[in-house]
Amino acid sequence: MHPALLPLAVGSPALGTLALGSLDTAGPATVWVVVLAFVFVECAFIIGLFLPGDSLLIAAGIVLAQGGHEASAWALAFVATAVAVGGNQVGYLIGRYTGTRILARRGGRILNRANLDRATRFFERWGFWSIFIARWIPWVRTLAPMIAGAARMDNRRFILANALGALCWVPTLMLLGYYGAGLLDGVPWLKEATAIAAVVTFVAGTGFGLYRFRTEMRRPVDDGAPLAEDSATSITHCDDR
Repeated sequence: MHPALLPLAVGSPALGTLALGSLDTAGPATVWVVVLAFVFVECAFIIGLFLPGDSLLIAAGIVLAQGGHEASAWALAFVATAVAVGGNQVGYLIGRYTGTRILARRGGRILNRANLDRATRFFERWGFWSIFIARWIPWVRTLAPMIAGAARMDNRRFILANALGALCWVPTLMLLGYYGAGLLDGVPWLKEATAIAAVVTFVAGTGFGLYRFRTEMRRPVDDGAPLAEDSATSITHCDDR
């Protein structure tokens, strides 16, 4: 989606009503497919840096609340947790076998030397707990497994931190959306408006994120950026924490 169209998309009630109506018609299955696909991509690949993962989980809970699908919300929360763990493991393997060279772009606003250096120093300082905490920091969430893999963090410890982080992140946000929307049962119009706003925010955020991803990936790789694999020894020592 072109940035010029985003204000129109966000401000269009018709778009929100159409999106919400489509989800309601398709049922929880559509929510499951969208959530699982986006969670995996966000946790596994660079493009995940630009996707609205947190708002997706909250929006999914709100949309499921529209139909009273409580059991589906709980089931999806834990299946999505497993998918998030699997996605981060894929990211770890990508980092382990390809390194982090492509994560810094000359002139990049997100993929740049400064952010890669900040993320690497974050891991050097916090070790095991950096993987857990990264779940709550959007731009670090995707870089975390790749840097850990490139730095040769022990895979068993990575999986443990990865699983603990996912277990706290996914169910918390999705069920927050579900039960938060449930508090509005006494005000039906406000509950529906909240669901529409959540869906529109997610759709607009995804469109803008894809545009930013294209822009960043067109920039040349910054060959002078410090790499996590070059700091493997120091990060591995921090891994004992």
